[in-house]
Formats: sequence, structure tokens, C-alpha cells
Amino acid sequence: MDCIFYFFGLFLQCDHYRRGIISGSSCKALCDQKTLTLHRCMSTSSTHQVYIGLWKDRPVVIKCGIEDPANVDGVPDTLPRPEMSLFDKPTRGTSMDEFKEMLHSFLKANLGEQPSLSVLVDRVITLADVNQDGKVSLAEAKSIWALLHINEFLLMVALQEKEHTPKLLGFCGDLYVTERVIHSSLYRLEVPHYLKAVIPEALSSSLNHWLAPSWPRRARITIGLLEFVEEVFHGSYGSFLICDASPHHVGYNAKYDCKMANLHSVASQAMVRAFLKGRRCENNADCIYGRDCTATCDRLVKQCNTEVVQPNLAKVCMLLQDYLLFGAPSDLRGDLEKQLRTCVTLSGLASQMEVHHSLVLNNLKTLLWKKISNTQYS
Repeated sequence: MDCIFYFFGLFLQCDHYRRGIISGSSCKALCDQKTLTLHRCMSTSSTHQVYIGLWKDRPVVIKCGIEDPANVDGVPDTLPRPEMSLFDKPTRGTSMDEFKEMLHSFLKANLGEQPSLSVLVDRVITLADVNQDGKVSLAEAKSIWALLHINEFLLMVALQEKEHTPKLLGFCGDLYVTERVIHSSLYRLEVPHYLKAVIPEALSSSLNHWLAPSWPRRARITIGLLEFVEEVFHGSYGSFLICDASPHHVGYNAKYDCKMANLHSVASQAMVRAFLKGRRCENNADCIYGRDCTATCDRLVKQCNTEVVQPNLAKVCMLLQDYLLFGAPSDLRGDLEKQLRTCVTLSGLASQMEVHHSLVLNNLKTLLWKKISNTQYS
């Protein structure tokens, strides 16, 4: 675990807070009252620190993004940010109207032109106004501006009313606190990368099947995951793409309700298109955003096309082929297998997206609900 920045980073955060450089709804609890405590480091990267902690005895996750705000998670070459430039905007003398214009331009660049962006700007202003005095101080503005450059934080703000997104509980400077998703992966067993060469995949798969929740509970988690796909398909602030459909990013709570444990792999469609537009390529492998948001390469002009080939639903169904089919009721298995097979072949082309996407998703949800409705699992 890479937690080399723990003591220095925490000291620096509280030093900035006491000097009035940063602000946030969690600063007092973290630095003065000591009711927000960091316990266990979960990081595997020096560019994004993640800790399990407690806030007034409530289990929470504390995250601090120290990557370069010019880079997006999943896009190569994330580098530590120079501390001096982290809280350099907005500058002293910036008016509220100018700050709102900064926010609007930033959100438009990252989410695309959306009719409801002004609503999101107001949401960000309300979030920044920690002392709720109807004004935004320079420290409050610098803090929220730094946080918005962390992709996951931006998505949490944009998707905060969605049922399957972890709740944002507070922040301090560029550190933010979320609810803890008790089961942070679809599977309990994760083989470290350095052991994968010696542990057969069939063995780890069998162990995960044995440790997994009962099939009706997996069906309930699946329905929640499909609802999340619906939520981000055409949301209030545009469409979002899952650019690393890993079982380790999908979690669930004690009631077996799906919660996305990690939003770093999710990106706005506008951001992905901007990344791909005009990008030079020799083949499709040059047209990938994140791990698996892949577009095609136009070999005549040697530039990437901007439409991602595989939609969210097809990626999720690839996960579900393993997660949902083992242990499935015999009277359901045939239909389930058929629907998942149809689902994984979905194309990301605009001509298919609207009708096929909704139809396949709703058919799959209905099939699962019929089986678990009017039971203790519904």
C-alpha cells in the first residue's frame, strides 16, 4: 500500500485550513475536533490517497486526489500536483459573478452544453458556502475549485441525487469524505496482481462463486446496477460512460442495494469525445479512453472517431454473465443466458442506442424482478 503522503499530507491540509487558505465542511472535524479520523490506508497509488476512517463513529471513506488536474483518471500520465498551484484559483478580487462564470465554463467543458448547467452551478455554490452565510469566501472558492478538478468529486456532485452513487458527506481543501460502501466489490476475493501467475483463474473464480451472496441477492444487486446504467445514460447533466467495467468498482450495502464503490472509471461523454476528437491514430488501440472506452480509428485520415463502440450496458452484461449465471434457478437460466447474450452484442452506435438499449435493459430487469418479487429479497 502506498501511503507515503499520509502524515505530511494531513499536516499540510490542516496547516492550510488554519492559515485560511482552504475551507470545507469537514475541516473542523479533521483538524480541530479530531472527530474525523483516518484509520486504514487502502491506496495502491501515490496519486490518489484513499483511507477507511470514522466520523463521529460513522464508517466513512476519506479520499485525497493529488493528481494533476489537467489529467483525468484513466488517461495516461497522472502526475503529482505542485502544491503551490493547487489552490491558485480563483484569485483575490474575483467577484461572485466572475466565479459563477468560471464554474459554468468549467462544467460546460467537462459535461458538455446542458440546459441545466446553471442549476449545477448553484448546487456547487451552495456546497462551497460552508458557513451558509450566502457568500463564498476566497478559501471556500479555492477549495471547491480544486475539488472539481478531481473527476470522481465532479461526478458525485453531478450525480448526488442518484440512488446508486455514494453520498458525499463533506470535504476540506481537496480532501473529500464519502459514505463507506461496506462491500466494495462484486466479489470478495481479489487476487493480487503479483500472485495471478501462480494462482489459476479457475481456482479464484470457484472461490468467489462459493463466497458470493445467494442468487436472489445477486439478482437484487444486479437490478441496482442496471438502474445505475439507466441513471447515467441520459442524466440531467448529460450522458456518462463507464470506462473500466470492473467488478472491483461495483459494490453493495448490507441490504444488498447496489452502490458504485468507485466512480473514477466513469467519465462524461463530452470529456471522452473531447479526448478522442482529432486524436492521431494508426489503429483502434490508439483510440482508447481509460481502460476500455474504445472508438474506431479512421485509417484514411488517421484520426479517431468520437463515438465509443461498446455502450455501458454491454460492458455490464459481460460482468453479469459470470456473476449472475452461476447458481441461477434452472427455470430461468435459459432465458437469462439468452438475454445476456443479446446484451453483450449491443453496439454503441447512435442508431442502436435509444431503442435497443432501453428494450434490452428493461427486459433484463423485468426477468429478474419477476423471479424475486413478493419474496424477502425484493
